[in-house]
Amino acid sequence: MTPFLAEFMGTGTLILLGNGVVANVVLTDTKGHNGGWIVITTGWALAVYAGIVIANPYSGAHLNPAVTLAMAVAGKLEWSSVLPYITAQMLGAMTGQLLVWLVYHDHFNRTKDPGLKLAAFSTEPAIRNNFANLFSEIVGTFVLVFVVFYITGAEITDSKTKIGLGSIGALPVAFLVWAIGLSLGGTTGYAINPARDLGPRIMHFLLPIKDKKNSDWGYSWIPVAGPILGGLLATWIYMAFK
Repeated sequence: MTPFLAEFMGTGTLILLGNGVVANVVLTDTKGHNGGWIVITTGWALAVYAGIVIANPYSGAHLNPAVTLAMAVAGKLEWSSVLPYITAQMLGAMTGQLLVWLVYHDHFNRTKDPGLKLAAFSTEPAIRNNFANLFSEIVGTFVLVFVVFYITGAEITDSKTKIGLGSIGALPVAFLVWAIGLSLGGTTGYAINPARDLGPRIMHFLLPIKDKKNSDWGYSWIPVAGPILGGLLATWIYMAFK
């Protein structure tokens, strides 16, 4: 499997299971309806685990443009690999979201609230405040990238793509994402990953979803810019004090 295909499949699995649990909780007449925040954060943590297990042997399982950029800035990934990685992540996120929509198609149709339909695609803030929302995404992604550096010891293989995680080593990252969701996710829904938010948001715009609202493009820059800034800040601080 090539790194491109690994990032595509890993990110697709991440979104399929991650936004799948959101759809299960928020959409009408699902078995998991009103399951709550613990179910969502647990589902997302396990989605991260599954994505890493698939992709890590071949690409290092970045699954996140913020992680890819962080690795490149740290000198752990060739800059020539950045665009292919991010392209694969975006396409994977869009494909995973298409599958979520197909699996829950009847429930999307039964759900009256267009905001809940959008929630099964992309994030939105609990209280809309651009500065506070951006800060939340910066902090959440800072924690993600900073701790991942320490979990992996920043050990890179000869290919300079892997971040040193096996199927067992993926568990700490899953727990980390779970902790971020439980502790910091209440403000914005913790995108902490530009592909996770932008790819599904594009699909919300493109798909013929019954009675959907607009895709909230006015907010869409925050879950892209915040994770990138948070990831870069984490990288610079890690490099300065390691």
